[in-house]
Amino acid sequence: MVLKVKVDRERCQGHARCNALAPELFALDAFGNAHEIGDGRVPAGLEDKAFLAKANCPELAVEVIEGEGS
Repeated sequence: MVLKVKVDRERCQGHARCNALAPELFALDAFGNAHEIGDGRVPAGLEDKAFLAKANCPELAVEVIEGEGS
């Protein structure tokens, strides 16, 4: 099972909670809005941080996607 995170950039308002909770998964642009790092793949051991970031986004802009394969 592969987990990926994705940020809806239309919803993101720059609260940066995802980056504060999981800087390994989220980066901020010049305006302070978040985006996933790379292709959004969540490395082993960071799954809890991905779900924590999703749960703490006040704009519901963070999605955690579960899929199969690479």
